[in-house]
Amino acid sequence: MAANVWLDIDDDVSAAGLPTQADCQRSIDAVLAALSITQPCSVDIRVVGINEGRALNAQYRDKDYATNVLSFAAELPEALLAELDERPLGDLAICAEVVTREADEQGKALAAHWTHMIVHGALHLLGYDHIAPEDAARMEPLEREILSALGVDNPYDDETLEEGNIAP
Repeated sequence: MAANVWLDIDDDVSAAGLPTQADCQRSIDAVLAALSITQPCSVDIRVVGINEGRALNAQYRDKDYATNVLSFAAELPEALLAELDERPLGDLAICAEVVTREADEQGKALAAHWTHMIVHGALHLLGYDHIAPEDAARMEPLEREILSALGVDNPYDDETLEEGNIAP
C-alpha cells in the first residue's frame, strides 16, 4: 500500500540534490512494506533551511543547533483514527544543509543520505528509537534492511548513529 507523501521545500532552501516527491514516496513506501503496514497512511516532509532547523530543534528538543531530521509523530485518539480514510503518521523536518554537510563529511552519495534520513525519520514516526542501546539494536538492523531494499549501502559500516549538528 502506498502512502500519501507530501513534500514541502522551504523558500530559503536552494541546495542542489534535494529529493523529489517520487524519492520521498519510494522511501516511505519501503518503510511501510518492511513493517507490513497495509493501512493507507500519510506523511508530510518539510525540507528546511538552517535557521528553521535550528529554531525547531530549540523549540522541541531544547538544543540550540540544526539537526539532520526531526520527527513529529501524529498523536490522534484511536476513536478519531478509526474515522479517517488514512492514518496520518506525522511530519518530518529535514535540514538540507545538515544532510549535505554530513554526506560530504562521511563520503556518502547525497541521494543515499537523503534516503537514509527519510527512512530514519519515518521509523521514528512509527515509534522506533535509538537512544538506549536495546532500542538501537532493534531500529538499526531494520534501517539497514529497508535501505538495502532501496539500493543504499549500510550507513552504519564505519560509524555509530550520530545526530547531525551545526553549531551556532
